[in-house]
Amino acid sequence: MNKLKNLMGKEQRYETLMYQLEKLTFTIIILHLYNSNYFLIFAVMLSKKSQYAFKALSYLVEKRNDGPVLISEIAEHKKIPLKFLENILLELKKADILDSKKGKGGGYFLKGNPENVKLAKIIRLVNGPIAMLPCVSLNFYEKCEDCNEEHCGLHDVLIEVRDASLNILEKKTLMDLVD
Repeated sequence: MNKLKNLMGKEQRYETLMYQLEKLTFTIIILHLYNSNYFLIFAVMLSKKSQYAFKALSYLVEKRNDGPVLISEIAEHKKIPLKFLENILLELKKADILDSKKGKGGGYFLKGNPENVKLAKIIRLVNGPIAMLPCVSLNFYEKCEDCNEEHCGLHDVLIEVRDASLNILEKKTLMDLVD
């Protein structure tokens, strides 16, 4: 909390809230500047690509005992554009999350146990960094050009947000996406 008090030159408070929307977690940070009506709100949202990947993966988890599933079936049931879905599934196959079978009775299926696939891995694969700034990313770190990390309140706050998000996303698996 002390790190935040000098962020904007005024005393402040902040909250980190974790929400679930259709079983996908996203973070909202609210910074409230005391003695004012101003709030700074940061929301971390999943890209459409990530949302589609999770929808497709949840469908494959539900159908995991039925054998390979056609791309057209996934696209129809989850309302995902077919061409977009093809690219996403190929990406997941290259990352050894999925496998496929060609020919009659072919389609896509989960390569391993869905209980062993963390949601953080899927987000990083499809969406890139989980962190909101490159200077706080564990896997995609880049130094900010216009910032001194040693004296940046925003950097310090977003490290806490990254850690809170990872705390959830590293515990949740593909099995958590299904009812």
